[in-house]
Order: sequence, then C-alpha cells, then structure tokens
Amino acid sequence: MKPRAGFLSPYRILDLTDELGFLCGKVLGDLGADVIKIEKPGGDPARKIGPFFRNQSDPEKSLYWFGFNNNKRGITLNLESARGRELFARLVARADFLIESFIPGYLDRLDLGYAALSRINPRLVHTSITPFGQSGPYSRFRASDIEIMAMSGCMSLTGDPERAPLRITFPQSYQWTASYASVGTLVAHLHRQRTGEGQQVDVSAQACMLWAFSHAHTFWDLNRHLEKRAGSFMTGRSITGAKMRVFWPCKDGYLNFIIYGGEAGRKTNQALVEWMDSKGMAPEFLKKKEWKSFNIAAVTQEEIDRMEEPISRFFQDVAKKEFFEEVIKREMLGYPVASVEEIFQDPQLEFRKFWQSIDHPELGTSILYPGGFAKFSEGPCKIWRRAPLIGEHNEEVYCGELGMKGEEVEKLKQEGAI
Repeated sequence: MKPRAGFLSPYRILDLTDELGFLCGKVLGDLGADVIKIEKPGGDPARKIGPFFRNQSDPEKSLYWFGFNNNKRGITLNLESARGRELFARLVARADFLIESFIPGYLDRLDLGYAALSRINPRLVHTSITPFGQSGPYSRFRASDIEIMAMSGCMSLTGDPERAPLRITFPQSYQWTASYASVGTLVAHLHRQRTGEGQQVDVSAQACMLWAFSHAHTFWDLNRHLEKRAGSFMTGRSITGAKMRVFWPCKDGYLNFIIYGGEAGRKTNQALVEWMDSKGMAPEFLKKKEWKSFNIAAVTQEEIDRMEEPISRFFQDVAKKEFFEEVIKREMLGYPVASVEEIFQDPQLEFRKFWQSIDHPELGTSILYPGGFAKFSEGPCKIWRRAPLIGEHNEEVYCGELGMKGEEVEKLKQEGAI
C-alpha cells in the first residue's frame, strides 16, 4: 500500500521568516507542504541560537534551528542583489505561498512586495508576519519577544503584584504568532480554492498575543474591572474582589487547581472533597457545602480562605503523578505543572507515538523530536525531513527545477547572489 501524502503535499511555500515566523513554515511542512527556507548567503543568523548539539557552537548544530526548521528544504539567496531578486521572482512564479517577517515596506523597496508579486503570480498567498502589523503608528517598529509580551499586555498579568512584571523564559510570543499565521495562511488558501484569488495575510504579533491571556481582556467590558497580576492567584472572578489560588505546592512540585463555579465547579469541587474525605482530610463544612448553589461571582475572600486552607494541606501530601491520575479518574479540572523531563515521560504522548526519531547523517546519529502537532484520520502530519544545512538544496532547486547550469550557479555564488 502506497504511503499517504500530507494534506498540503501538492503545494510549495517560500519561507523568508526569522524567529517570529519559523513555526508557521514548520506547521505547514508538518502537513506535507514543500517548504523552501530561503537564507542569506552564509546562513540565517538564527543558526547562532543555542543550545547546540553536544554543546558544539556551530551554525550547523543549533538545536533551535533543528526544532523550528525541520520539514524544510534550504537554499541561499541574496534579495539585495539584482540577480537574486530575478531568481526570487522565478521562484515566486512556481510557488503557492510566501511567508515573510520583514518590516513593512522592505519588500516594496525591492519591488518584491505583494502588489508586485501578485502580478507575477495572482494566486499567491502572501503572509506577512510582523510585531505590530502592516499599518498603524507602530508598524515600522522592530520588537523582540519581551517587547511583544509587554506591548500586548501579557507581562502586566504575569508575576507577583509587588514585583516587576515577567515574561515566560522561552520566547513564546514567536510561537503564538507563527501558529496564528499558519491558520491565517490556511484560511486564505481556502478562499483561493473557492475563488482562485490570492491575497496578503497581515499578521500582528501584538494582536495574536491578545488570546494568550484568555478572558482577562473582557473583564472590563463585563465587570468594569481591570485585571492585574496576582502571582499564584487570580482575581476578577468575584465581584467582591476575592483572589483565588491557581498554583499549589504539592509533594514534588506544583499543581494547577482552581475552585470553580457553575456546573464544572460543582463536579470538580465535589470530586475533590470526596477524594479528601477518602483520606480523612475533608472538614465537615466542606463535606456539607452545597456546590449546586455555590456562586463563584459572589464569593468573599473569607469564604475562599476558609476553603483553601484544608485544600492546601491536602495537596502538600499529594504527588503530581497521583494528582493527575485522580483528576482523570474523578473527572476533575486540574493538572500538574510538568517539567520538560516529565512531559517527555508522559505515557499519553508515548501511547500516541508523539516522539519521532529523525536521522541526522551529517552528525552520524539520530535525534528524538516532538512529532506532528496533530493526528488526522485522512492523512499524516509528521516530520518528513530534518532541518536543512546552509544552501543544502541550492543545486536541487536552481539546477534541477530552474534549469540553470552548474557553472552558472557557481558564478552566482561567487558574486554573492546566492
């Protein structure tokens, strides 16, 4: 039986992104698209981002590069050179998608903006990923992860209230943005399938991050309340201003659990009390509490403190693994705060065969990767190839697909065009 191809296997994507958009190309590559990562001659600056394979600082051994640029072929091309722009136009004519993360106006100055490229290829879906979008007062500003996190409001809600705001250690805003960019790209693709028309997709990292802090930005609209960071607690769920614990110390780390209201709360709160009672640790007032009528919106701080005190004592003697098993068995809401090692050892991920071994012949070994982001009944979603070496597929693309001679490619390389 012939192996099934990925959903996007008939399509080609040109990837001109930096860290802000790497994951977009990878997600589309997971779905089977032929993604060509275009780097400057000499390689992308992100190849210098660690950690590195066996701690060997080398642009061909960046684990960061491996992780976000697998499922891509790789060529080098200098858009600043006239010959490079000519080659790029030929590639665009054969492509279905272009994803890029240049500051607005840069490609227009090279006569490679959407208006020019859509004349070459009217069906092209051109996704532009920037910190603040293609228009507006901040559109020409550059921004790193910490600035995107701050300008989106996420940092204002992260950390203890008496200390400075925080960002997540890993540059998560890049991954939020790129994942939304992949969705926007696929929506534009659906439009193209129905109408035959290409279009430009404008992705603002700042706007994407609004969804990272869930419902917090609706508090003002609904309650006329501005949510503020509260460390391991959360506020805004009660009109009394009560704060409720979100993260709890446990026997071997931390747990996430919140006292809920509504039907979900009735089931979760009741299940927790029953579990506590089985261990002889549920006080009478909790066992007698009528969770069906419990109103989280009107709860007072005094009531919350009284409930949380015995729950806190109970959790201190519970291990993360035991908590997760009980949450599943009792159909509760909650989860352990897992380390990277614990995620790697997760039996559910093992059962789903999430981890995928990828050969790296240039390193003489194979590396275990997180695999495809989803499982589909009608086609595979997986890692098809490792990340490319610098210019690894120059000959394959320029000679094999554009019909150039080997000596011509070599001359372009000497001229700095590729």
